[in-house]
Amino acid sequence: MIIISPSILSSDFANLATEIGAIAQGGADLAHVDVMDGHFVPNITIGVPVVASLKKVSPLPLDVHLMISDPLFYLPAFLKAGSDLITFHLESDSDPSRTIDAIRAGGAKAGLAIKPKTPAEAVFPYLDRLDMVLVMTVEPGFGGQRFMADMLPKIEAVRAQCRRQGLSTDIQVDGGIDPSTAPLVARAGANVLVAGSAVFGHPPYADSIAAIRSAAAAAL
Repeated sequence: MIIISPSILSSDFANLATEIGAIAQGGADLAHVDVMDGHFVPNITIGVPVVASLKKVSPLPLDVHLMISDPLFYLPAFLKAGSDLITFHLESDSDPSRTIDAIRAGGAKAGLAIKPKTPAEAVFPYLDRLDMVLVMTVEPGFGGQRFMADMLPKIEAVRAQCRRQGLSTDIQVDGGIDPSTAPLVARAGANVLVAGSAVFGHPPYADSIAAIRSAAAAAL
């Protein structure tokens, strides 16, 4: 099943409650929340107070992507704020095993993200404890970047390893996803698609979401 998680990084920040309501009505499955600290990535976005505020109004589960240097330190706050799924980066300073354990102990689903230069094999030791693997198809930090087609073999490698281990782990892709790239990542094995400008930059949102979903589903 194809899951669509629009990234609010591309939304109207002055009207976040309205924007999340609109993508929910438009058929989105999750709301993707990009958290950046200006250190792990060269950009600063939103933090715990905004996540907590979104939780009060969001009809959708919050898919929180931590692009920060020390996710383990900040996990209690993001868990308390109501994050439903927390994805952190393998390249961060936090111990991956301890961070995964802390997310799960806090009642959220656990995801592990890898940047374009990190090989697929780096996530293999953690697969059986993860709900999701996020393969970045752009360099993390800014929205609107061009899709990196050379990440497709990485998606294929993660999906193949999941099959070898008998796992139904979700594979998420983030970066440059639109109706033209959705079939490529779906065919490679991804089932959770993050789309920012392809949704929020092309209203009505229902049509944009449906276009991405149908393009991905048709490739399966």
